[in-house]
Amino acid sequence: MKIPTATYRIQFRNGMTFDRVAGLVPYLQRLGISHLYASPIFTAPSDSTHGYDVTDANEIDPISGGRAGFDRMVRALQEAGLGLILDIVPNHMAASLENAWWRDVIEHGANSRYARHFDINWSRRLTLPFLGDTFEAALENGEISVRADPKTGKPALAYYESFYPLAPETWQGREEEVLRLTDKAEIAKLHERQPWRLMSWRDAPHDLSYRRFFEITGLVGVRVEDPAVFDDTHRLILELVHSGAVDGLRVDHVDGLADPKAYLERLRQQAGPDCYITVEKILGKDEQIPADWPISGTTGYEFIESLSDVLVDGENIRLLRKAYDDVTGKPVNMAAELRAAKLLMTDRNFAGEFSTLLHLAMGIASTDNVALEEQAVRAALRELLIAFPVYRTYGTAAGLPAQSSEMLQRVAEKVRTSANAPAPEALDFLTRILSGEISPEAGDKATAFRIRFQQLTGPLMAKSVEDTLFFRQNMELALNEVGAEPIPRAFSLDRFHSEMKTRLERQPDALSGTSTHDTKRGEDARARLYTLTEAPERWAECVARWRQMNRANVSVLEDGPAPKPAVEWMLYQALAGVWPPTLHPQDEAGLQALEERFLPFVEKALREAKLRTDWADSNDAYEKAVLDYVRHLLTPANQAFLQDFSDALQPFIRAGLVNSLTQTIIKLTAPGVPDIYQGSEALNFSLVDPDNRREPDFVALDAMLHGHETPESATEESWLSGRLKQHVIARLLHMRQQNPTLFRQGDYLPLAASGQRAENVIAFARVAGDDALIVIAPRLVFSALDGSLAQPQPQRWLETEIALAERLANRRYRDILSGEIISLTDRYSLESVACSSSVILVSA
Repeated sequence: MKIPTATYRIQFRNGMTFDRVAGLVPYLQRLGISHLYASPIFTAPSDSTHGYDVTDANEIDPISGGRAGFDRMVRALQEAGLGLILDIVPNHMAASLENAWWRDVIEHGANSRYARHFDINWSRRLTLPFLGDTFEAALENGEISVRADPKTGKPALAYYESFYPLAPETWQGREEEVLRLTDKAEIAKLHERQPWRLMSWRDAPHDLSYRRFFEITGLVGVRVEDPAVFDDTHRLILELVHSGAVDGLRVDHVDGLADPKAYLERLRQQAGPDCYITVEKILGKDEQIPADWPISGTTGYEFIESLSDVLVDGENIRLLRKAYDDVTGKPVNMAAELRAAKLLMTDRNFAGEFSTLLHLAMGIASTDNVALEEQAVRAALRELLIAFPVYRTYGTAAGLPAQSSEMLQRVAEKVRTSANAPAPEALDFLTRILSGEISPEAGDKATAFRIRFQQLTGPLMAKSVEDTLFFRQNMELALNEVGAEPIPRAFSLDRFHSEMKTRLERQPDALSGTSTHDTKRGEDARARLYTLTEAPERWAECVARWRQMNRANVSVLEDGPAPKPAVEWMLYQALAGVWPPTLHPQDEAGLQALEERFLPFVEKALREAKLRTDWADSNDAYEKAVLDYVRHLLTPANQAFLQDFSDALQPFIRAGLVNSLTQTIIKLTAPGVPDIYQGSEALNFSLVDPDNRREPDFVALDAMLHGHETPESATEESWLSGRLKQHVIARLLHMRQQNPTLFRQGDYLPLAASGQRAENVIAFARVAGDDALIVIAPRLVFSALDGSLAQPQPQRWLETEIALAERLANRRYRDILSGEIISLTDRYSLESVACSSSVILVSA
């Protein structure tokens, strides 16, 4: 298996094509990338912006260039010595009329050859929740008619430009008669005769006949656990792997599958031992990928979370929390907030999935003659789902593996002893179902319950935490990231070092990301916002002053001020994270460009919080009031605020850029395969999607890579433009290519600092045989930076030094960044190093 030394993530669609990527190959080669990491390349709906809504898994997307364009891109990559990793989506497909399989299921119902390809409950009619109102209301309003499908000529129920095919037996032999139908009662009767029924999208959460991806009704679950379905959906994928065009696969949302382990074993068997395979999986704190999965690891969300231990000031974060509490008016009980978010998801957003589980449980109770009231089982099921601390367990028809069984018992005990403990007999009954301790007669129902339960806990966790709680609680936005946990915790270098040792042991070939198409903000925005924990009182004073300056633009609505103080705090912090480092307060075009990006983020943040507005029921007056407040913040006429905001932000910008370089160096030298998200080799101050999926300026990136930059020689412009970051990345990526064993297998050795600034440095080494690498990078330097990054004050790491283990001592090293040759004894003194600089020494 060829393990990547570094990957570069590219988003297709939105103008990015295979031929354009082929043109980027020389740049990627100069940057030091070993593998292109591509977003899904298979055919998706014509209006798709991301490609995860696949309509044909066996056709390469014509919009991106089709098979011919793909082959040209592969040739360009291979001629340059670069490999290709594909993002594949086995869990779901688009529930779109452009999906021929889905369309066939609509037309033929349970008799379709693809009826069992999708995870559909065929005990009732297939629900199609794509109307803006009920079927009856849409019909009455004249929005539904019978017309010939312009693509097939067959009769269909037309809803605006969507044509839902009628079952052949309901029109064949009387086609002209059906096409002439205008009577609404007759159209309604025709609708009743179909194997499907049109319904409002609002009814999907509690009345859906198919498994969806999270809350997205436009994505239907695929039964890839069926070998025939696996074969049908992986034919082209495997052809590309076997032909040598594709070197690796990234499996999207592996936890959505009925049996992830069995799927991965089949994929490994079919793809072969040389295919590099990673999975998108969010790990809970201290959770590890199951050791028996035949993969190289995850796509690295847990690595992002680990970096907070390096860059968050654990001593001062309590002051930031206090300042936030003062603004909101009361201390935040995060455990209670998490419970509230999970309750909302369970009772409302996933009500249908919950009802399915409850129905299965009661059926098992009936089969096994277990006398339990439905209300008691309902309460126990609710508490069990809410208490789950990780995405899922991995039970099969045989029951739960040991690791999952231990997890279930811990969760059940937590529920049993909680303030909301349900009836113990109901809880015990559910745990027996999940563990497989039921009668053989109830075995099939228990397996179905176990799979459905496991397929719900993941979406429930994601939507509760990442897409609700992280938009409600905004004390430190940098911590509200995919893969992170919302409960307050301690931060320490020791914890980071421990996690890197475990990472080397458990998944040394996993991807290490800092930005992705799904992260809540770009890596450099996060790096900047970490610095708020270093100067919490200063930040709180700024927010208080800015709120006062803009207080006249707070609206008073019937349900309270808009925005409330907690939302104001969020707005100023989010704006601080995304503010371009060179934006001048009088730059009207720059302010307009920022507003165009920031307003959609604010709307999304308000709706995801689900407090005063929601995707399902928007509060237009509230949203308008908050968006008008934001417009006021960024209007060029608001110069007093803009100038103050920009000036106050400068020290946070400088410290954030140091953080950015430190987290980049760690990513490129710690265990794991560094993944560079498109454009993040420079500076990425993006917001949540769709902002983070904007195409970078590749022409500018290519031009910027020429020359030679190090922290010592960099100008202020090099820091602010991202040129320095890009050049450090290129230097280290080429070093990784030259020393693959050192980075893949080399021991990870934490190094201890001593002296006046011992707490302001992170140091570690990688050692493999005679090869050694020493990494020393600054952290928590907000108070040490004054003025320009290029010419910092003569602040030195006074009396600060790094002790070197015997394996590292008494050797000659070359500084990768400066080129200097250094002979070391058993320690390295930092007295001559600028406080914004890093040191990377490789054995000479």
